[in-house]
Amino acid sequence: MESKKDLSLQAAKDAEGRAASPQLPEHVKNFLIDIDGTITEDVPNEEPERMSTCVPFPDALATLNGWFDEGHVITFFTSRTEDHREVTEAWLEKHGFKYHGLLMGKPRGGNYHWIDNHVVRATRYVDRFTELVKTTREIEVFKGNESQG
Repeated sequence: MESKKDLSLQAAKDAEGRAASPQLPEHVKNFLIDIDGTITEDVPNEEPERMSTCVPFPDALATLNGWFDEGHVITFFTSRTEDHREVTEAWLEKHGFKYHGLLMGKPRGGNYHWIDNHVVRATRYVDRFTELVKTTREIEVFKGNESQG
């Protein structure tokens, strides 16, 4: 697995000036990317024999490796279980994916609501990787926090 040289985090302070969780530089995106159904065919955990033989979607490899080369953080976040880590890492290496991390055990079932103290941007994969564009969508926020980004 390749890794980027400079993933240094910047010190951050909360509203009261106390130390807070460090953050990546403003220009670096921290991508969490699903595997099954997003960069390759949808292979369920119940059919692990398919995990080593599926092929990546053609645009996924080029797009994700391009983001990696631009200095962004690439972490795969999959519903595959720890039992599938070895076959998953071998598959990513075989196909030449560049990435920084692999998180196993993402909750299954979709309809995710990610609550965090950092800005979270969600991008739903539909059928191919293209350039990301900015658009406006309705989101749910905690009442009283409408001004927070």
